[in-house]
Amino acid sequence: MRSPNSQSAAAATPGPAPAPGDLPQLPAGSAAHPLDRFYARSGLRLPPLELIEGAAMPEPHRSLLVHEKDMTSTLEQFHHGPVNLRVVGSERTGADYFREVVLTLHGSGKPVEFGAICIHLDRFPPAAREAVLAERLPLGHILRDFAIPYISRPQAFLRIASDPAINALLHLTGAHRLHGRRNSLLTPAGLSLAEIVEILPPAPVAAGGMPSGSSSNSSSGSSPGAGRPST
Repeated sequence: MRSPNSQSAAAATPGPAPAPGDLPQLPAGSAAHPLDRFYARSGLRLPPLELIEGAAMPEPHRSLLVHEKDMTSTLEQFHHGPVNLRVVGSERTGADYFREVVLTLHGSGKPVEFGAICIHLDRFPPAAREAVLAERLPLGHILRDFAIPYISRPQAFLRIASDPAINALLHLTGAHRLHGRRNSLLTPAGLSLAEIVEILPPAPVAAGGMPSGSSSNSSSGSSPGAGRPST
């Protein structure tokens, strides 16, 4: 996480901007991990976060976040096209590989997700491990391309106040209430493959001008299970 000196293209703020202290701060090491690790490393304070129920998530964020699938395939389905990976920062501690990423739409480069992830490399086959470290493909593509079975288990749903660092990465200006989730990807045996904080821009609109609530992705009623990312 880098504290930016400039901000990119403006986006409209949905609803009133969050006031300082309006959202309670979560303790470090909880639903904010591993995002908290990058903020601490950069000497920055986490922006205000709060836990919310999945049912309280507004559309289209609820369809995009409240489900048990990977985010890469979910965003590609919603935006009707592939997404690319941009690694903002990374570090490795033994078998644990941490990185901050932005997923962008292929062609336009528009950011559609900011994420912080801890990947447990020792639970991936060697070729998939090399693909992760090459930092060219989103994790969802690697899971799909190497036919790695997984279980997606969201641990928490989040509302987060944007800060200058997140604004710059998502091409926003001003104050925004953003939505996200803390997700765990597990092996069929229940071992952790990755722990992820995933944050979406405000009011994403699908490619082709689709209404914001028209995503066909599963909502909170989806059933758990192992699987592979859909294309």
